[in-house]
Amino acid sequence: MVFDLLQERKKLVIAMVHIGALPGTSLYDEKGGMAKLIDGVLADIHALQDGGVDAVMFGNENDRPYSLKAPLSSAVAMSAVITAVKPELKVPFGVNYLWDPVASVEIAVATGASFVREIFTGVYASDMGIWEPDCKGAFLARRNLGRPDLKLFFNINAEFADSLDKRPIELRAKSAVFSSLADAILVSGAITGQAAEQTELRKVREALPDTPVFANTGVRIDNVEQTFKISDGCIIGTHFKVDGNTWNPVDKDRVRRFMDKVATLR
Repeated sequence: MVFDLLQERKKLVIAMVHIGALPGTSLYDEKGGMAKLIDGVLADIHALQDGGVDAVMFGNENDRPYSLKAPLSSAVAMSAVITAVKPELKVPFGVNYLWDPVASVEIAVATGASFVREIFTGVYASDMGIWEPDCKGAFLARRNLGRPDLKLFFNINAEFADSLDKRPIELRAKSAVFSSLADAILVSGAITGQAAEQTELRKVREALPDTPVFANTGVRIDNVEQTFKISDGCIIGTHFKVDGNTWNPVDKDRVRRFMDKVATLR
């Protein structure tokens, strides 16, 4: 068992619920407003749950161009959307506010999430400039807000960025667990929807046999078997969308086909 949220299930599939662009960001749809955001999230939740996923994670994927600090209006709006749809949830859920680890923890606490995914450690050259995440701030927020049980998933090779720390990925992963208390390690591709390098995933798995390791991007029905031979599970967004397009709604049939495949691997 990786976490209590897994119960007895192996090879966890966490599905992304991509909230539309939030207030305070460039692509926010003022005419549709919060009601449109909530309606879109509800439709995706129903499709994912009907398709059989194990857990979901709310993310602000379309808040482009991305920022390293969450605007207050966006963080509040994300909390409001999650709170509005929470009565419809039948599976555990997590939160990821791109790319602010402290805001992600705060939103998770406000909404009662079980886990958070973010970039917590390292230094990166990124599309957003030099990126130095506040790991200690996230941990202090978790402590001060009374949620020591909140699991923190460390994405150790950031999307849209390149690490300025040139240690091998397996050493960075091992270091994150030892020095920064990571609950799980995630291995990503270069951008959303691009698969993680299998060699990197394997190196991290071998370095951390007792720590949960997940493939964070680019898992599809054609590579899930290979991925699950190495990892404890995956976080998946793009492959579940209509036509495999990140910005489209969730396609329940794609979800069901994928989860049927996963059932044969467990």
